[in-house]
Amino acid sequence: MVLLHGLLGSSRNWGGVAQALAGRWRVIAPDLPNHGASPWSETMDYPVMAREVARLIAERAGGRAAVIGHSMGGKVAMLLALTRPELVERLMVVDIAPVAYGHTFAPYIRAMRAAPVATARRRADVECAMHGIVDNPRVRAFLMQNLDGRPGFYRWRSNLAVLGAAMDDILAFPRLDPDAHYDGPALFLHGEESDYVLPAHEDLIAALFPAARIDSIAGAGHWLHADRPAEFQAALQAFLAG
Repeated sequence: MVLLHGLLGSSRNWGGVAQALAGRWRVIAPDLPNHGASPWSETMDYPVMAREVARLIAERAGGRAAVIGHSMGGKVAMLLALTRPELVERLMVVDIAPVAYGHTFAPYIRAMRAAPVATARRRADVECAMHGIVDNPRVRAFLMQNLDGRPGFYRWRSNLAVLGAAMDDILAFPRLDPDAHYDGPALFLHGEESDYVLPAHEDLIAALFPAARIDSIAGAGHWLHADRPAEFQAALQAFLAG
């Protein structure tokens, strides 16, 4: 099984999920390019990320895997399933649709770049510096997972300059061949308090993923695996067992 994180995330975001699955599945949770411990690159788009995941499945998963992706990682997972369906045993897409979005993480990236990471004496100083732009404490806590280092030598693990420059590509969804589709089992799971997956997206999802089921988790927002971990785990386990 391959778990793909979202924008400004890392494999760390899947810690609890990976631990719960490890007894029955071989879990691979990579850091996508320009995130976490992965190398930095000047190129940041979905075809590049999908090719990297395809290589990973070929080399480490025996050529076929269940693929679960959240947000940006969900778009990577969808593109992989649509272009290399033979690699994807089943697909779970978490709080994202195959569409372009007006949502943007650009203010978060600006806040992170403006924070005094190189001189801060405490992690709390970095978080405090972002407070004026990122007022949601849960979002700040998520962004702070990117911070590495020690007092006076902190650094962001994500390549913020490249991610900011590539924001239009990240918000978009790649152009597809007219006959692109994935016929395997698919679940689109979203948070009821999130506006990333809407009724207006359902026809496109059905056209590209004819076997897809769309479901939601009450009381969850965009980061539903963090907001409602027990409910998310139950939905994931049921899908994998189906």
